[in-house]
Amino acid sequence: MTQQAQHDTESALTPEVRAMIGVSGEVVESWGYVDEEYLRRFTQAVMDPDPRYWDQEFAEGTKFGGVIAPPIMVSYMVSRHRPEQEDPITRAFQENPESDGIGSVERPGALPPVPTNLVRVLNAGNEIEVYKYPNVGDKIYFQNRYSDIRERSGRDGRAFLIITVETSFTNQAGDLLCITRQSSIRR
Repeated sequence: MTQQAQHDTESALTPEVRAMIGVSGEVVESWGYVDEEYLRRFTQAVMDPDPRYWDQEFAEGTKFGGVIAPPIMVSYMVSRHRPEQEDPITRAFQENPESDGIGSVERPGALPPVPTNLVRVLNAGNEIEVYKYPNVGDKIYFQNRYSDIRERSGRDGRAFLIITVETSFTNQAGDLLCITRQSSIRR
């Protein structure tokens, strides 16, 4: 068997990789809270004119009884950092001007790397499961977890991995707000 043919049939889902399934990061408190100004800016940025997000009088007449935030907003809040903290993306570019601004950036609550020599990363999809809308004043907490790692074979016969990271978002009362799942392909 040629070295190339052997490489094509090797499994990428090694026992070390499989052991990562279920590994969780620390619970992290996001900086700040759901405030009206951040909510206003977020809904403008995503171009969502829903009055539940900005019109107090309208929102009081809904089943929520007041202004709420879009559930996906909490996933953006976790990338905010305190004004006195160094920006991790700027640091990544200073350390490596060819940084992609994603992979080499140290983030709070990050999971340990999956032990594989597959280094090419492609987006394989995102989903969100909503349980409760965040309210103005909520403090947001999050925790990452490797929820699934599967192996597939490409058209070239080489094995690749589909890695799914699940992030749970809660508020200060421990209420589950939403779960996001981000899947990536490692080739």
